[in-house]
Parts: sequence; structure tokens; C-alpha cells
Amino acid sequence: MNKRMPAVASGLATITILLAGCGGAPTVQAGAEVDTEAAVFDEIAGLTGQERTDRLVELAEEEGALTIYTSNTDVDPMIAAFEEAYDIEVEATRANSETVLQKIMSENAAGSLNVDVVDNNFNENNVMAQAGLFADYESEYRDAVPEEGRFDGWTSTYVNAFVVGWNTDNIDGSTLPDDLAGFADPKWKGKIAFEIGDVDWYAAVSRYYLDQGLSEAEVDEMWAALAANGTFEKGHSAMGDMLASGKIDIALSIYQHNVDGTAADQGAPVAWKHGEKVVAPVVTRPNGAGILASAEHPAAAILFMDWMLSDGQDLWPDVHRIGSVPRDDSPIAGMETVAVPLEEMTENYEFWDDKYRDLVGG
Repeated sequence: MNKRMPAVASGLATITILLAGCGGAPTVQAGAEVDTEAAVFDEIAGLTGQERTDRLVELAEEEGALTIYTSNTDVDPMIAAFEEAYDIEVEATRANSETVLQKIMSENAAGSLNVDVVDNNFNENNVMAQAGLFADYESEYRDAVPEEGRFDGWTSTYVNAFVVGWNTDNIDGSTLPDDLAGFADPKWKGKIAFEIGDVDWYAAVSRYYLDQGLSEAEVDEMWAALAANGTFEKGHSAMGDMLASGKIDIALSIYQHNVDGTAADQGAPVAWKHGEKVVAPVVTRPNGAGILASAEHPAAAILFMDWMLSDGQDLWPDVHRIGSVPRDDSPIAGMETVAVPLEEMTENYEFWDDKYRDLVGG
């Protein structure tokens, strides 16, 4: 069963500031549920291989249910496949990433946090980790994820790739610059679009040019020239629809899966590659899931995480996404990419958020 949660007004930066100001996190619920979860984790921790899986299935199917809060718009096929594999009913509630975080924080503060797994974006997951809301999850399947996808409390299950996408009816891919800085040329005025929430993409691209030897002032000048040529849109899905319809010509930070999905599933005239050429940099960001320390169905939660990092990885290509466990058929396999500066975004999110808002007028 899938539900949608209502949007909440407050933003990620506000929640991060509040956490810092109160010296940490709201207190995680204590009681019988936490004791039960600890017992399950302790038992499973001593098992490996098929013995672990068999015991997890036994315990999880006794629980019979799993609750998930998610911001992933493509998680439905995963849930359906998991329910088909196991006798477990999944209740998934979906909203945008900030609303998921806000719901978690408010429910925890009210002592009514009963969800088992949260599947969300990198920044919001890190706020939850700092709040101490995740349980420790260890598994051979987690170990298969590259180190940069394993975090305190949560694990990357998929990767978002920010790419430059364009409408092929409006733009000849051969005329595109080699990298983002080329769009500062006045000839691109009115043709490029920003997504107003892409703070992490902005930080990654800034670091990319700083590492190439540009000064901070030169990078800021580049961004100002780009902004002068651009329009500003809200939401990657909405921007993808506008790109497909030709209302915008070029999206500077569209998700790869938005472009590939609309091209393959709807025949939309959109692309992010011209032959082997892509506009640099391609920016990657790990997203994923964690088990709540107050999970009501801990065995089902562990089994779901194990499954998402094993059999579930085979389903990501069907929805044009990139799994967190490397594979040869990934859309970005063999491609030079730039990772979102994870430590920087964790420690200095407000700095980058303020700079990007000043740029896009948010």
C-alpha cells in the first residue's frame, strides 16, 4: 500500500540549524519496541550467509509487515518485487525529501515514531543520523557497496547523477560546450535552466572548478554569468517535463534517470549524451535507506535492506536508475564523475545553501 504525506513548510537548513542549536537530537523513543529490535539485531549479527537469510525470513514473515517513508518516485517496483518474494505486506508513504525528514522529526518529538525504514536523499539522511535516529546495520550486502556509499546509520541503495540534459528538437548536441562554464557565454542566454534546490550539485561543481585552479572569485563570477543567462525552476520532475515539451532548452542539473526515462518510456526528444560526449562535470550523489532505532518490525527491516542491496539492485536499470553496487551496465560506467562533497555538505550545508539561494534568488 502506498500513501502520500502532506507537505510541510519548513526547510532542511532550518532543521539542521535547530539540531545544532539544541546540541543534538530529539531523544529516540525507548521501551519494548527498542528492546525487541536490539534482540533481533543481536541474534542476526551472529549469523552469516544462508543461515542469516533463512532466520531473517522466518522472523520477518512472523512480523508480517514493514513500514517505509520514502522520497523515491521509482520505489514501487521494488516494493512489489519484495512483497512477491516474501510474505510481508509493505506500507510505503511517499513525499518529497524534506517533508519526509520533517515528518520523522515531528513524530519523534511527539513520541509517535513507528516507521521501520526511511529511504531518502543524502542530506536528509545525514540529519537523521546526526539525530541518532538510525540503528546500526551491518551486512555482507552493505559491504558490497563502495566505502563512499556506507554511512553512519544508513547505506546508499542507489545513486543520483546530475547531468546536463537538452531538448534535441531545440538544441544540436554537437554545439554544446565541453563543460558547464561554457554556458556563461551570452549566446546561451534564455536557453539554460537551474533547479532552485540543487545546493549539493552547486557545491560539487564549485569544488570541481576550484580543484582545476580557479580562484573562489573566478568561480563566483562564472556562476553569476551562468545565472544571468538562465531561468530558475522548481523540481527535477517538473523540469524534466518542461525539457521534454521544449519549454526549456537545456537543464543544467537534471537527473540522468529523468532524461533516460522520458526518452525511453515516452519517446521524448531529450538527451544527456551526444555520442560519447557529455557536458562535464557529471555529479553523483548517493541516496539510500536506514533502519530506525525504534523499528516495530526489525527483522523485516533488515531483510528489506539486505534485499535492496542484493536482488533489488537488478531492478534499478528497469527504471533507468543507477544502483549503489557497481555494475558494468551502469549508465555512468567508465565515465569520469565528480562526487558531491559529502563531508563538506555535512559540516557546511548552511554556507552552500546561503550562497546558492543568493544566486538563484531563493
